[in-house]
Amino acid sequence: MKTTKILIAVFFITLSFVSCEKNVDSDNLSKITFYPTFEMTGDDFQIITLGTPYSDPGILATENGQEIPVTTSVVGTIQSYSGNAVNADLANEYLINYTATNSDGFQGSTSRVVWVVNTGDLVTSIEGLYTSTVVRSGVVSAQYTDMSYVLIYKTGDNTYEISDGIGGYYDLGRAYGPGYRATPCVITAVDIPGNNFTYGGSFGVGAFGGVAEISALTVDPVAKTVSFETSWDAGYTFVVTLTQVNI
Repeated sequence: MKTTKILIAVFFITLSFVSCEKNVDSDNLSKITFYPTFEMTGDDFQIITLGTPYSDPGILATENGQEIPVTTSVVGTIQSYSGNAVNADLANEYLINYTATNSDGFQGSTSRVVWVVNTGDLVTSIEGLYTSTVVRSGVVSAQYTDMSYVLIYKTGDNTYEISDGIGGYYDLGRAYGPGYRATPCVITAVDIPGNNFTYGGSFGVGAFGGVAEISALTVDPVAKTVSFETSWDAGYTFVVTLTQVNI
């Protein structure tokens, strides 16, 4: 009889201990958080003509179906710019970043790309957005054909800059990103129809550095192309053909 009572006592003590352990574990269970999700109005890639007012089509952020506030910021990736709206008067590639924070403090983000472009007639102006085909040191590859995009923009009465002095070979073709974009090179148009240009000196090749120089730039207004050659002291020569995009 005494043995039975002792066993029953041990049983209840053990049950009580297990119950306490379960309560401790349940207190440490993580709760579910719903990260921000986004619904974008309009395309995530747009091209507009320089000087045309740009109105953001809008974006909706939600947390578990409930709308939450969105913060918008804009940066220019070619010509330096930052703000909360696209500058339609400055030719550039603009990255519009949308950020939202849920009730637990977790952020989510998405983005839209807007190009602002002035399209020249290649007789009085070489401005424009271009696809690029590059032959490096005589080697032809589909990987470096019709790459999107290189921008030519005006910086003075007859002065232009090409957004990548090697046509996007590493940035676009190798997909290394903007950090490997060659420094914009300066071109002065003495006589566009006569293919008479001067060049604004040497430039670097992104994170690789070095010294590169552009030469032999020619324009074909019928084919809508701008072609040039760049020599880099790393031992490579880039023959670049830019084809103007019809906006």
